Amino acid sequence: MTNSAALRRHLPTSPFRRAAAPPPPKRFAVGDRVTHDEHGLGRVVAVEGGDGEIAVLVDFGSRKERITAPFPKLFVL
Repeated sequence: MTNSAALRRHLPTSPFRRAAAPPPPKRFAVGDRVTHDEHGLGRVVAVEGGDGEIAVLVDFGSRKERITAPFPKLFVL
């Protein structure tokens, strides 16, 4: 038995489902309207980290919040 890190090939006749591909990372741009499960509606003011986004600064009207990746509760409208 080998302990290789290679992915196993999925056989078309297999009764097991193929592993789902991970979802693409969320991308935000300055000016995007967003909603957050806890903070409500807001607008993206700044994006930190460029391509590999690390955090976004969102203006929710009464306050500004810095929300870090992986952004589980933040969605673009």
